[in-house]
Amino acid sequence: MADSMQEQFEKWKRETLAKSTARMPERPERTVTASGRDVDTLYVPKDMQDGAARETYLTQIGFPGEYPFTRGVQPAMYRSRFWTMRQYAGFADAEETNQRYRFLLENGQTGLSVAFDLPTQIGYDSDHALSSGEVGKVGVAIDTLADMEVLFDSIPLDKVSTSMTINAPAAVLLAMYVAVGAKQGVPPEKLTGTIQNDVLKEYIARGTYIFPPAPSLRLITNIFAYASKHLPRFNTISVSGYHIREAGSTATQEVSFTLADGIAYVEAARSAGLDIDKFAPRISFFFGAMTDVLEEVAKFRAARRLWARIMRERFGAKDPRSCMLRFHTQTCGFTLTAQQVDNNVVRVALQALAAVLGGTQSLHTNSRDEALALPTEEAVQVALRTQQVIAHESGVGHTVDPLAGSYYIEQLTDEIEAEARTYIKRIDEMGGMVSAIEQHYPQSEIEQSSYRYQQEIERGERVIVGVNRYATDEEVQPETLAISQEAVRRQIDRLGKARSERDGAAVTRALDALETGARGEDNLMPLIVDAVQAYASVGEICDRLRKVFGEYEESGV
Repeated sequence: MADSMQEQFEKWKRETLAKSTARMPERPERTVTASGRDVDTLYVPKDMQDGAARETYLTQIGFPGEYPFTRGVQPAMYRSRFWTMRQYAGFADAEETNQRYRFLLENGQTGLSVAFDLPTQIGYDSDHALSSGEVGKVGVAIDTLADMEVLFDSIPLDKVSTSMTINAPAAVLLAMYVAVGAKQGVPPEKLTGTIQNDVLKEYIARGTYIFPPAPSLRLITNIFAYASKHLPRFNTISVSGYHIREAGSTATQEVSFTLADGIAYVEAARSAGLDIDKFAPRISFFFGAMTDVLEEVAKFRAARRLWARIMRERFGAKDPRSCMLRFHTQTCGFTLTAQQVDNNVVRVALQALAAVLGGTQSLHTNSRDEALALPTEEAVQVALRTQQVIAHESGVGHTVDPLAGSYYIEQLTDEIEAEARTYIKRIDEMGGMVSAIEQHYPQSEIEQSSYRYQQEIERGERVIVGVNRYATDEEVQPETLAISQEAVRRQIDRLGKARSERDGAAVTRALDALETGARGEDNLMPLIVDAVQAYASVGEICDRLRKVFGEYEESGV
């Protein structure tokens, strides 16, 4: 590099940072330490005389908002805007969940995140025999557009960004969201948010799949194509490492298998004839945050850099936005303990801090009581306040990527990237991620890591405070949230009412058209939108697709 480090830094400030802050000015709060010392937007090494060292710094670490995005996808990061504080919530029926959403928004939450119950996640209606005992238990029950209308009642969808954790029936719930927006007078192009839509990780780690991989990938790419035309501000997939980590993976495995899933989705979209720079900028990611703060920071930085290189070197992406790994983070639920539940507040704070230091775009903080039940309002408020304290009182958002240059952080970042490349190479050699899943490769790797982790706890080699060390005889159990049977009855009654009041002939026509479309090759999203607007239910739509696509059954190990 002919230019000195200082010249490179000045060029970045003049060209990249200035453009960013012109579009999104820095927050008005003073960026000073508790002692009143000014904090700069970014810190870089003093002028490097060694050209090779300077070259290594610029290609490996670089500047935020520039390839390879090691230091962040936005030049000013939290100096301009804090991450989206998006608490994951959903329980009972649409009415009760709507009340929780409004409570969270009134308390300073800046985005919604919808948790669906298990019947909804696997495409069954609330009155189906297999839904018995599960309606509204781990999320909100959504059967028809009528439920979605209640869920977002008095919540302006042109002002609130919504993330929906739904995968196998993602197309159906996205269609419902579009329909609710239309009823509010909000056109699709103004809707913002994310649909998880990541089925591959369901086969690996979570299990809420419906259809086999090939038709599942078809639905995903149908959403890509539809959204590129109609939903330009909506993230069409959130490739999820969170559930991989929750299943017991290591940090490296989380990065490796998540990015390998991302590669599979990109390849499927390209095979469907989509232009990479049309759909790739709307791919987002979702990671977990563990309590090992520094390893987590390095993990996020490595994932960002590796994805940028994959997109440019492997797929030839030209648009810089196609190379940006934008991600949501959730603190890891499996680290929370039923013993000494108040300790979980500390765990969540450390995990949230790791996510912020790692440059997350949005964040959910788990509540202290989630090892026992769905969270109470009080516990949710503490979890949200945790993010707000980090944002406004810790000072870590005053400067971009504050841990860059640490010998430990940079070495960890390099190691995780190199190890992840090895995993991805192995998956490529197996024929790609779908083939690797069929051979039970990622599942087996995660199972072994999970087993090792649990053995370490049981042998006392890994200390879990309040569990295998510093335990107490007397445990105080907090009050927990219980799902009322009244909410379940209300949900089933609303489904019956929707069926009785809708135009049955219109529903049949829409479902027949969807089944015919599924047997062909056309994009199914417009047909699903038609069915949703006719008040066809999630179960009815998924049943027609089951009829054509069949259901996935996991093979024995």
